Amino acid sequence: MDNTQTKKQTAVITVVGHDRVGIIAAVSRLLADKNVNINDISQTILQDVFTMIMMVDLSKSQEDIKLLADELEALGKSLEISIRIQHTDIFDAMHRI
Repeated sequence: MDNTQTKKQTAVITVVGHDRVGIIAAVSRLLADKNVNINDISQTILQDVFTMIMMVDLSKSQEDIKLLADELEALGKSLEISIRIQHTDIFDAMHRI
């Protein structure tokens, strides 16, 4: 698989909200259940605001990204945080300007 194909199978997940116990565990659990692998993760807490960025591999998941986005959004609502997912192609295009 060349780099272009690999890139099309990756996505960026952003998580932002008030810090609380279990955010990483809940997001990771949902992704594992959908066979989405976490390639890289960065998180920090700035004055009680939790932020996390994940680079994930969708190549082994049978989940449609739109459905996965809806499930992540629902999880975010239950945790009172914001969770978003974007294909890396879209993410790169938005930040190329």
